[in-house]
Amino acid sequence: MPGWDDVVAIGSRFPGVEVATSYGTPSLKAKGKFMCRLRTDPDALVVRVLDLPDRDALLRGNPQVFFSTPHYDGHPYVLVRLEAVEPAELAELLEDAWRIRAPKRLVAEHDASA
Repeated sequence: MPGWDDVVAIGSRFPGVEVATSYGTPSLKAKGKFMCRLRTDPDALVVRVLDLPDRDALLRGNPQVFFSTPHYDGHPYVLVRLEAVEPAELAELLEDAWRIRAPKRLVAEHDASA
């Protein structure tokens, strides 16, 4: 079962990622842009996704892991139950969030060095 330390470890693999706070909770940002944060009530990880169709596909595809609340309706964010998500899926979500939020130059440099 992944926890916040795992989120930080995965996110830190990508250039420009910083541990910060958002709405008073721990978060990760890519060059100052929100990627994800912990949330309480309900406990979950809020993650930025590509767009609403991507969000909806996650919600329909695995409702044991992904959910939402009315607050996030109409926004490209999904809530993730850390106790239910597989580590590989969490890593993919965080990489996608980084790619969405990081400057294109930084992503290109990272891809060129991989």
